Amino acid sequence: MSRPMHDGKLPLTELGAMANRGERIVMVTAYDYPSGRLADAAGMDIVLVGDSAAMTVLGHSTTVPATMEEMLMLTRAVTRGAKRPLVVADMPFGSFQVSDEDALVNAIRFVKDAGADAVKLEGAGPSLSRALALVGAGIPVMGHIGLTPQSATMLGGYRAQGKTAEKARRLLEDAVALEAAGCFALVLEAVPAPVAARISERLTIPTLGIGSGAECDGQVLVLHDVLGIYQGRSPRFAKRYAEIGAEIQDALERFASEVRSGAFPSEEHTYAMPEDELAAFLEEPSDSRAGSRAEA
Repeated sequence: MSRPMHDGKLPLTELGAMANRGERIVMVTAYDYPSGRLADAAGMDIVLVGDSAAMTVLGHSTTVPATMEEMLMLTRAVTRGAKRPLVVADMPFGSFQVSDEDALVNAIRFVKDAGADAVKLEGAGPSLSRALALVGAGIPVMGHIGLTPQSATMLGGYRAQGKTAEKARRLLEDAVALEAAGCFALVLEAVPAPVAARISERLTIPTLGIGSGAECDGQVLVLHDVLGIYQGRSPRFAKRYAEIGAEIQDALERFASEVRSGAFPSEEHTYAMPEDELAAFLEEPSDSRAGSRAEA
């Protein structure tokens, strides 16, 4: 079922209304103008410019190396293509951990310089004061708890979080605290489905699940997982809806084969010139100082 088209930008307040009506919210990552435009045309509600770009686009093994300048460049590109969905910029590692002041300066750059509608912060704890500072300055904030890739080493790796009663209660407390800090929505990543359901029931803001079951108010996936482009190890919750990576490789192999065989370019892929101009060009003496490849 496709999402009804909105006139202009989707209002931030509409997300809560959608959740109250039982309408599932759809968010996908995007990292450039073409993917932002396609996400818009497909009726996405939210486009996340994720720091997962460090892995899917920039070739790193984790999200940690993503820089502010890289994320700003990617966000600018996405906002040129995604006009109707809300565009949320992931604040990369190091851009908000030091202080509220640093977080505010960097968040302002995402909104003012890159055109983002909101930013996303990972974790709770110190992120609570960061969220308060940003929201107080008029910048919408999306929270993110559960598996937080920027701190995966401290969490014991890329694994589900909240699998004990104590840890599940802590996640619920963090979720409530982030809502109180002013977050407009919350990403729940790799959280056991019953825990995510309890959190979603408790909060008044929408929850967006990624590997956290069907009871969240919406779902998010990484574009490269959806399309089958990412060649690294994908998490169990990632569903491939296409195998574009294989098609891209096949197309490139056929291109290379045709170039090497001389089949490409054919006449239909080249430009001609008027016969008289061609004749005049060919009659002109060549520069004797310039050799030819045949003479080399």
